Amino acid sequence: MTYYHLVFTLPHTLNGWVQLHPRELHRLLFQSAWATLKAFGQDPRRLGGELGMTAVLHTWGQTLTQHVHLHCLVPGGALREDGQWQSCQGNYLFPVKALSRRFRGLMVSALRQAAASGALSRVSHPGEIDRVLDALMRESWNVYTKACLNRGATVVDYLGRYTHRIAITQQRIVKVDEDEVHFTYKDYRTEQRKVMVLSGEEFVRRFLQHILPKGLMRVRHYGFLANRCRRQKLDQVRRALSMARPPAATAAPRKEAAEYPCPRCRKGRLHVIAEISRPVPCPTLKARRC
Repeated sequence: MTYYHLVFTLPHTLNGWVQLHPRELHRLLFQSAWATLKAFGQDPRRLGGELGMTAVLHTWGQTLTQHVHLHCLVPGGALREDGQWQSCQGNYLFPVKALSRRFRGLMVSALRQAAASGALSRVSHPGEIDRVLDALMRESWNVYTKACLNRGATVVDYLGRYTHRIAITQQRIVKVDEDEVHFTYKDYRTEQRKVMVLSGEEFVRRFLQHILPKGLMRVRHYGFLANRCRRQKLDQVRRALSMARPPAATAAPRKEAAEYPCPRCRKGRLHVIAEISRPVPCPTLKARRC
């Protein structure tokens, strides 16, 4: 099975709106990206069936500035209504310019509807919403697609790098003193690693803007990978491709303590001195009227 990696990016013009209404803007980004790919997948001139998609939300760039985008991993084909599998041909899933235009139209339309319903109430400047959205419809939106991946194990590792990532890792921080933070970043214009120096206050400000609202799901599944139908739909895909269902996952054997190296020097071995059981949550008590 081949997989395709696509990235849908919100224009930076909308960064202020994201700060005012993060839950609504992120919801519309997921919704519009999936609606775009769903429409292309259902088009009988293309695949004529239902796609699957796993999408991961990132809100940062290399220097911790606000850069809201979705990483989408899509299996290379569609499940048709007759139960047959239609494979995608070529190194890229769909034409990127056509995807960009459709995504732009859907996202702008969704934002207009959200504004009309009062969901963007904090964007309070008179005429700002129409002015901004009219201007965005005249711009090119950034949709990026990478060449397909051909190995299942590679895909799992590849996706894991995106699902378990935060705005900055400790490995990138090279120096911290009373006033400044020094960290590395990749300059994509030159493809070189560089060091940025920020005041402690500015570093914290940039980092905090990437903390999502409580309960917001940053990894979501759609189409035949959606949680509500994944098992049934994947069985249909396997039958269409004459593939056996993979064996049930078993728990990995427990490692002995001596197998864990010291996280600081990587030479010594940890020793178990005690085991702490997982806490059991207390049952919720509800008051009952007499």
